[in-house]
Amino acid sequence: MTSSAAALVPPVPPVPGRHRAPEGREASTGRHHVSALDGLRGFAVAAVLLFHAGHLDGGFLGVDLFFVLSGFLITGLLLGEAARKGRIALASFWWRRVRRLMPALVCVVAVVLAATWAWGGTNLLRFALDDTPWVGAQAVNWHYIGEHIGYWDGSGTRVFAHLWSIGVEWQFYLVWPLVVAVAARGRYAQAIVASLAGAGALVSLLLTVWLGTAVDTTRAYEGTDTRAAALLLGALAATAPLRTLASRVPRRAADLACLAITCGLAVAWTVTGGERSPLLFKGGLFLHSLAAAVLIAFLAHIPGTYAARVAGSRLPRRLGELSYSLYLWHWPVYLLLLPRLSGLSDLGPLGDWGAVAVAIAVSLGAAALTKACVEDPVRFRKGWARGRRGAVAVTLAAVATAVLWATVPEPVAGAGTVDIEQLR
Repeated sequence: MTSSAAALVPPVPPVPGRHRAPEGREASTGRHHVSALDGLRGFAVAAVLLFHAGHLDGGFLGVDLFFVLSGFLITGLLLGEAARKGRIALASFWWRRVRRLMPALVCVVAVVLAATWAWGGTNLLRFALDDTPWVGAQAVNWHYIGEHIGYWDGSGTRVFAHLWSIGVEWQFYLVWPLVVAVAARGRYAQAIVASLAGAGALVSLLLTVWLGTAVDTTRAYEGTDTRAAALLLGALAATAPLRTLASRVPRRAADLACLAITCGLAVAWTVTGGERSPLLFKGGLFLHSLAAAVLIAFLAHIPGTYAARVAGSRLPRRLGELSYSLYLWHWPVYLLLLPRLSGLSDLGPLGDWGAVAVAIAVSLGAAALTKACVEDPVRFRKGWARGRRGAVAVTLAAVATAVLWATVPEPVAGAGTVDIEQLR
């Protein structure tokens, strides 16, 4: 998942008797890097990987943590720019989002299309060709909703099924900055943005409860309007009123609160049974996102907590730095590789966990390569992507992907299938 504004947040106004820990500060922007937020991304992507491998029932809730992080980080950047410059340069913001997120996405879509053509079987290829234009339009979530492709039982033959969440975030990035750009003016800008985020989250909750009563809950689960609650709760946590409130909590109390929230999230990730959970669409998703937003606020605004030290430790932090590319790669790798490792009717020579370990290792390798060779060069304009070369290369890669999509012959329906329901 994205959540990838780099974990940079505006500084919290000083509180008497308190002083900030020496987080790595970026003098040019007045923001500081919070390693613990990278670590949270690491835990979130690990939960999603285990869920899609069939080994963590509630691991899909890691996506909600990604959403809350995205809302928090993006809103912090927008409000910080408004405070420094008196306005938000929307075109520059959107271009930074494109430069940050599109290179890896284009790379993954191109490689996955070619790999599915070569090794994926009829159903995987047919659905990949069907979904690709919607992935390019960042609207694949609405494609699945419109076609009644159930998230819980219909994603096992779609290599791009996981990209519904990327579509939700892109759509949020298009709309929310416009709202903040208008609202973040004048003396009470932060309070107005906080009020809008809170009100929007409540409206989204009501929509989730209403739409979650359907037999197929995909509309409630993948709709941008219903998932906006998590993004907006994160946005709320980034506003000055909430930052100030969080910073006034004593560190010992914050440690206890973070411990309680972390335990609650761990239990939810372990026992929640997807759409089978009766409370998921009756406020469960909202409460999970609210807890995540509180945890993020404490980690970002109260330096030195025990939870921040654990989340910011080397392993979760490094995993979080790979989380975007890892999320993009893992599901296609699972669909294409796991059936070959495990066999379609037995556990195969590796066994279930052995096969999953190999698939995760392949996903990690692909993510690390993508980050080092594609993401970072284009994002930071370094190496082969200096100047405009990165943008030109990504544009040419997107064109090549479109040509590949148009060139691949449509497979004949019923010529072959791949049953990977054991992955869910």
